[in-house]
Amino acid sequence: MELSALTAVSPIDGRYGDKTVPLRSIFSEYGLIERRVRVEIAWLLALCDEPLLPETGVLTTAQRQAIQAIADDFSLADAQRVKEIEATTRHDVKAVEYLIREKLPEDCAQLSEFIHFACTSEDINNMSHALQLRDGLAVLRAAQDKLTDALAAFTKETLTYPMLAHTHGQPASPTTLGKEIAVVVHRLRRQAAEIDRIVLPAKMNGAVGNFNAHVSAAPEVNWPALAKGVIEGFGFSQNILTTQIESHDGMAELFDAIQRWNMILLDLDRDIWMYVSMKYLKQKVVAGEVGSSTMPHKINPIDFENSEGNIGLANAILGHLARKLPVSRMQRDLTDSTAIRNVGAGFAYSLIAVASTQRGLGRMSPNTEALAADLDHAWEVLAEPIQTVMRRYGVPQAYEKLKALTRGNAMTKETIAAFIQTLEIPEADKARLTAMTPADYIGLAAEISMPELNA
Repeated sequence: MELSALTAVSPIDGRYGDKTVPLRSIFSEYGLIERRVRVEIAWLLALCDEPLLPETGVLTTAQRQAIQAIADDFSLADAQRVKEIEATTRHDVKAVEYLIREKLPEDCAQLSEFIHFACTSEDINNMSHALQLRDGLAVLRAAQDKLTDALAAFTKETLTYPMLAHTHGQPASPTTLGKEIAVVVHRLRRQAAEIDRIVLPAKMNGAVGNFNAHVSAAPEVNWPALAKGVIEGFGFSQNILTTQIESHDGMAELFDAIQRWNMILLDLDRDIWMYVSMKYLKQKVVAGEVGSSTMPHKINPIDFENSEGNIGLANAILGHLARKLPVSRMQRDLTDSTAIRNVGAGFAYSLIAVASTQRGLGRMSPNTEALAADLDHAWEVLAEPIQTVMRRYGVPQAYEKLKALTRGNAMTKETIAAFIQTLEIPEADKARLTAMTPADYIGLAAEISMPELNA
């Protein structure tokens, strides 16, 4: 069958293909080949810049532009040609080298043997994978920030809406709906900063990491410095001490950071699901949409369920890569190569999850009536402020007295008010406590949330 959204094996390119389109040019086979060409060209031009390699000759501006164009103008047809060459070479990186030889300008023929000069495949691959991660991360981070900004806007809208909190699933001291979302905004931004902090390491130091071939060909060249220039030119940091492969510790660090961000999103997905179940949040009705094939009344929070499921898949992949990639037998084995090819799936499932939560959030609105009704049926939560005021004034067994009054008993405004009148505390405090309602008892929820909204 011809490949299409309907025939794709993975939902990444099938059912959810519209959400992962931006990742196709990055994590596909095409994306990897294109970045390998980019790295090979950067290394070739760096060799031409090195005055201690006179064999490369002095390139004219036009020659340099023509060589750079091999990378800049790389096309799907070029990638297909690489695959045709690979059918003969049975080696994917060598096939890239041969493509560049074919496309080298005629007046640069002296450079053909300097393509992939002194490199092992992993010198090209680790840089190419780092480029994939950098470019894929730009897509994912933009989606993450868009969602976080939407959550911040929702926080601002609902910051003063009192809500009964639930700890251990039981009614607890009131909060506000917006403040609870502000907590998530704060957590997501903190983990996003951790993701942004990571600078991926890369290496270009030869077959086992010692510049063996480099030094044998030109011992007079400062090869570590030359490699560093190429690596830092792409925005990475040089890992000078490696085996044949870059150690992948930086990748593991990045994948762990993305997993933490994802877990915070999953926590939000589940909470919003609960708030919908409790009717604290309402879902907008969409004309023509079906919630259940048999129960016409239903509007299901499917976007948050979809997000939760995709986060599980994303973290399963990213978690495996974070645990597997830093481990390699002696100077190297091939298990990292086959595993790294699945990085795009981890990013794709993450992107699908973010998009699903974003969509679900756009359908949410606070149900102020339900929020108020739950608070009005939870007068027992005022046991906390009453016993705290009692303790301030030295009333003995304050906690125990409120426990006896409220635990397992239905509380009303009148019950609470009658108890307050029996207390030996200042009249002003009696009046303040008597006037207090569960909806009033929100502490500094709005005030402590504002700095996050203004960040």
